[in-house]
Amino acid sequence: MCELGKEALSGKILTTAKNFGNFIVDDSRKILYCYIPKVACTNWKRIMYVLKKGKPYIDPAAVPPNAVHQTKALKYLSNFSPAEREIRLMNYTKFLFVRDPFVRLISAFRDKFQPINEPFYKSYGKTMVKLYRNQSHPPKTQKEAVALGLQPTFYNFVQYLLDPRTEKYVPFNEHWRQMHHLCHPCMLEYDFIGHQETLQEDAEELLKMLEVENEIKFPPTKNATTSNLIKEWFKTVPREDRRMLYKLYKWDFKIFGFKRPDEILDS
Repeated sequence: MCELGKEALSGKILTTAKNFGNFIVDDSRKILYCYIPKVACTNWKRIMYVLKKGKPYIDPAAVPPNAVHQTKALKYLSNFSPAEREIRLMNYTKFLFVRDPFVRLISAFRDKFQPINEPFYKSYGKTMVKLYRNQSHPPKTQKEAVALGLQPTFYNFVQYLLDPRTEKYVPFNEHWRQMHHLCHPCMLEYDFIGHQETLQEDAEELLKMLEVENEIKFPPTKNATTSNLIKEWFKTVPREDRRMLYKLYKWDFKIFGFKRPDEILDS
């Protein structure tokens, strides 16, 4: 599955806590879930939350999203000692869900930069406006940026991702960090890898594998960002930048079996 070569993770990284901040642990059922933002992670966190609470299981759809995003709501692998992490990595059932990398980026932009989200504007959007909208004194708030017509565009977001200064000074936020960097598929053998594109079917199959299909149902999911929208979103992005973006995320395409988007890269 993985052909990263020199980019492959070393064994040393597997003993470093910060590399496991996205791994949720259920010791009772011996499950590890590596969550990837913008890939139904809120609903899977709900499932893990319900499992943690134990029987009788409540309906995951009834769990408020904010409840599962709190740090102490779930157990994370990063909080265990290296020896305890290794035991769980070796013996627990491991799963994750992935998504077309370009569609995931569009979804991240729509979620974090189109609505008013002042924390994300302050941390990332303001920099985009300054660097790529040529504003030496960008608006202090997103509301001001919207009023002035200086809201970051999707192309500004792409420029930010491609800018070598970005990763050098501010590590990628988990909402657009490469999926293989979050979940390390080149070092770990996953028991199940589901896809956003076939979410409901894959969710049913996984719940059967976990032997809870008669007790827990995966919440209905609205998928507002689909692959059909890729062409429309990338109209404003020059072809060379599209190709550079593909290189940035190419291992996510390759490792998880997503087709190279020829219609975007070659047109």
